[in-house]
Amino acid sequence: MLSVLAIDDSRTIRELVRRALENAGMNVTTADDGLDGVSSFGESAFDAVITDINMPNLDGFGVIEAIRSGQRNTRVPILVLTTETGPELRARARDAGATGWLTKPFDGAVLVRTLKRVTGAPLS
Repeated sequence: MLSVLAIDDSRTIRELVRRALENAGMNVTTADDGLDGVSSFGESAFDAVITDINMPNLDGFGVIEAIRSGQRNTRVPILVLTTETGPELRARARDAGATGWLTKPFDGAVLVRTLKRVTGAPLS
């Protein structure tokens, strides 16, 4: 079972992500901002991270940089899930170490397939 950390300041998005992933048999931990997310990442082992970009306290770029420069699990796949679509922001996220980029509103089936693909889980 995949264990996923989902970081977003929107309670609605966190719940939509949680529901989609749990319905696919994944274990989901949520965090409501970047600082909370980085703290949660340090406390547990995750197979993947999903982060928003625009959040209070620590944005998604800060989350990606903190994970990639951390002491453990620095190669974990990180997906950005955001309303942003600008190519310069995508490039910045990729340069920081993001694995992929999905835009809101999102399709739960696409999110599940993308997570399975980036983690190497069976696509069944």
